[in-house]
Amino acid sequence: MEVKSANDNGVEKAPLRTEIEVSSVDERDVQALARLGKKPILKAILAGSAYLGGNMILALAKLNHPNYAPELWQGTLVYWGVMAVAISINTAASKILPKIESFILLLHILGFFAIIIPLVHLAPEKVSAHDVFAVFENGGGWPSTTVSVFVGLLGSVFATYGTDCAVHMAEEIHSANVVIPWCMLSTTLLNGILGFAMVIVVLFVTVDIDSVLESPTGQLGFPFMQIFYDATGSLPGASTMICIVIIMDICAAIAFLATSSRIVFAFGRDRGLPFWRTMAKKQVQSDTAIPMYAIIVMASVSCAIGLINIGSATAFNDVISLGVSSLYASYVLTEALLLWHRLRGTIRSPAQMSHETWHANELVWGPFHVPGIWGVLLNGFAVGYGIIVFVFSFFPQTVRPDAAHMNFSCLMTGAIMLFAVGYYVAYARRVYKGPVVEVVPGEVG
Repeated sequence: MEVKSANDNGVEKAPLRTEIEVSSVDERDVQALARLGKKPILKAILAGSAYLGGNMILALAKLNHPNYAPELWQGTLVYWGVMAVAISINTAASKILPKIESFILLLHILGFFAIIIPLVHLAPEKVSAHDVFAVFENGGGWPSTTVSVFVGLLGSVFATYGTDCAVHMAEEIHSANVVIPWCMLSTTLLNGILGFAMVIVVLFVTVDIDSVLESPTGQLGFPFMQIFYDATGSLPGASTMICIVIIMDICAAIAFLATSSRIVFAFGRDRGLPFWRTMAKKQVQSDTAIPMYAIIVMASVSCAIGLINIGSATAFNDVISLGVSSLYASYVLTEALLLWHRLRGTIRSPAQMSHETWHANELVWGPFHVPGIWGVLLNGFAVGYGIIVFVFSFFPQTVRPDAAHMNFSCLMTGAIMLFAVGYYVAYARRVYKGPVVEVVPGEVG
């Protein structure tokens, strides 16, 4: 067991805290593979968010200038511009990042009403409630509507994944064991309600789905822009609404870079990455400390991935396609472990530990959990749902896709898993001893 000292900013100074590497032997391998697999996942999510924002900017230009034909290299340049904004906020403006995030939340809520009210009020024609709630489209040619629904589930999953990002910021949050679970629940509830309302409104104002998909912006992958334009009948009005969506996507890239750099820093501190000594360093700026090297690595790799888009947009999409499948693979691993410990009864309550010495590998419930059978059922549902998403994340949109529309996430996910296992077996298991846990001196027996 190795002991290190670190202050609240993670800088090795006076021994305000004690960092102890702990893990049980039988779970260390699973933890390592889950966390090693998550590093490329976060790169794919970060790259996908920036790429989405960049392409929406080009599609907006196409909407306003029909004769404009976007080029792949232009998409990469705008993609790098979005990444530059994210890098600047996470480095030069890191001290005010919490205030920026608060502004993003306000913009998120106000932007919802700024979009949904014009759609409902200005749309010249709406479809019936029967068409919205009772008509199902099987555009992929799947053998049943049920299979089509599960394949289409990936759109909703893509729009809502990443709710665990707050977990990666835990070391910078006061009372994280209470605040973070509430953050995850509240953001899921808020975004779920707003997202569902937006979907219902868009379905009501979309009269001709085929024409929307065949529109210039629809062919670029953003049919919602044509829907906004058809509903408002105003190019400036639709452009303003689209700009709100673009700004929110750029803000998502800022958040993804912040959270992904923290997990790279933490895993480097655990000695689970190549060049872990460098990854685990923080740069002190006045009264803050940020994982500068981790930010540089995540940003550099994401920008390098953008070069693939110049040669082939299909190849680039293949790289970032592993986001959903690999992320849910990491979810299932951790949720299955939690369920396993629940069923074995190896997680103790704080009351049971009040008069005992707290050992390093002891699993103890925090202040936020669902006890009893309901907790078991919730964990079981989470595992089952995660497996369903994982399996259908490998399905293409249609039964017989061509090479440009094939879903290669199975190939990319398999490659990442092989790399993670190979790296861990060849090197990482020699230096990785489990996650580093920070405790107050004297609390560990």
